[in-house]
Amino acid sequence: MGSFSIWHWLIVLLVVVLIFGTKKLKNIGADLGGAVKGFKDGVKGANEAEDTPPAPPQQVTTAQRNDANTVDVDAKTKH
Repeated sequence: MGSFSIWHWLIVLLVVVLIFGTKKLKNIGADLGGAVKGFKDGVKGANEAEDTPPAPPQQVTTAQRNDANTVDVDAKTKH
């Protein structure tokens, strides 16, 4: 009494197809599949990000400091 038979599920499926139509159900399935794929890629990307160490910061060389576009100023604190 607690479980449904196969006939109950077939009738429910038939009613759903009649209400939404096969095209709408196909679009829903494609959207759901894309969401699951995106979620898996996101989880996989997060795991890869945890495994790789962060890149060390770049150091400024003397050649970069004496560039023609660089302006040398003395920083003063405002009191």
